[in-house]
Amino acid sequence: MKPLISLLLAVWVAVAHAQTYPTRPVRLLVGFPPGGGTDILARVLAPRLSEMGQPFVVENRPGATTNIASDLVARSAPDGYTLLFTTSSLAINASLFKNLTYDALRDFAPVSVFAESPNLLVAHASAGANVHELLAQAKAKPGAMNYSSAGSGTSQHLAGELFKSRTGAAIAHIPYKGTAASLTAVIAGEVHFSFANVPAILGHVRNGRLRALAVLAPQRFSLMPEVPTMKEAGVDGVEVSVWYALLAPAKTPPEIVKALNDATVRAARSPDLRQKLVDQGAEPVGNSPEEFSKLLREEVARWAEVVKISGAKAE
Repeated sequence: MKPLISLLLAVWVAVAHAQTYPTRPVRLLVGFPPGGGTDILARVLAPRLSEMGQPFVVENRPGATTNIASDLVARSAPDGYTLLFTTSSLAINASLFKNLTYDALRDFAPVSVFAESPNLLVAHASAGANVHELLAQAKAKPGAMNYSSAGSGTSQHLAGELFKSRTGAAIAHIPYKGTAASLTAVIAGEVHFSFANVPAILGHVRNGRLRALAVLAPQRFSLMPEVPTMKEAGVDGVEVSVWYALLAPAKTPPEIVKALNDATVRAARSPDLRQKLVDQGAEPVGNSPEEFSKLLREEVARWAEVVKISGAKAE
């Protein structure tokens, strides 16, 4: 009889917990400064999560290639009140950095991938009208050209190192503190080109401040059908997409993870928000914790191979 009572009590506590969460504001940590794709999409999702009954407040904690924000969440109480909204950098950092204070697979409870988007190669007008012209300049003067990224270890950095590896071009990497600063440097002509996700570059391309030369995906992007894939532009093996996802600290109660997942999936699948994401250059996802957990394991392994092939190093 006692085991049955204990089981019923545990079920009742779990149900009650799920029904009452959240009872106070929730911190949504983003490891990038404002203005980049991750920050933009976090602020798209946050109001929908706030429909759970409490404010979900986006808190930018940039630094150390998102490791500051990731470490803060990994060490937070597993109660659902400190969450991480991050990107593929979480999987990249697992192999790029040798002495991390957290483990991407052990210290987080995956909630859901909210959206995904390809990276694009975008350039200043001086870099040429296409990838062929850019590479011709780079090979004519080895080391004279450079590219920016949102920071060492980001998908943009790895895209650049893959590009160098596949083309043999000697190009310098200039890391910045976030995508907005990285793109501003290209617009100002401080660097020649960059790799960035669609939500961050779409407005700049449409108003002519940046020139999109190639999309790093197997097919052209629907919002920019005139932009060739990197393979079509003559460079094979450089396909780098980025996902944007919500995670909680490990050991967060399953009922809280489920509540967060339900809200995220509901947001990603709502017709109005789906259209908003598409307009921003992102594809809605909204998968399950189990699906995201499997993806994260696969991504850690995949990016470890990319780091090895490209020779990328934390800077």
